Amino acid sequence: MAEKKGVPSIISRGLTITGDLASDGEIQVDGRVEGDIACVSLVVGLSGEVVGEVRAQSLRLHGQLTGQVHADNVFLAATARMVGDVHHQSLAIEPGAFLQGMCRRNDETPAVAPVAAITVQMPEAPPAEGDAPRVVPGQPVRGLVGVAS
Repeated sequence: MAEKKGVPSIISRGLTITGDLASDGEIQVDGRVEGDIACVSLVVGLSGEVVGEVRAQSLRLHGQLTGQVHADNVFLAATARMVGDVHHQSLAIEPGAFLQGMCRRNDETPAVAPVAAITVQMPEAPPAEGDAPRVVPGQPVRGLVGVAS
């Protein structure tokens, strides 16, 4: 027996919802949602606007979204306006879409290991030849010339 696809929950144009939404199916926003959304699939239509965090397997944005997104598959249409960070597995952005924020791919293992910050404190007087700067956690690097390896 084939599995039936459920009917999406629709926030119609002209309707504003203030509060968090959760669904085990699809949500379509053509109105305005002020709150966090957790669902399997989220579609924000041309007239739709979401202000809050989104957690979904799939996000298709045609309207406006302000807030963080955590989704496996993210699609930003040419009409999309997104302000916030995007954490994704797959990201597609059409020409004309507006995105202001950081995009970070969710990998099980990071491709590049984080680099530890090194702070060096120089003494007030110039060091004598052969003296090395002293490393002090939390202090800025001053007077360091050259490349560290």
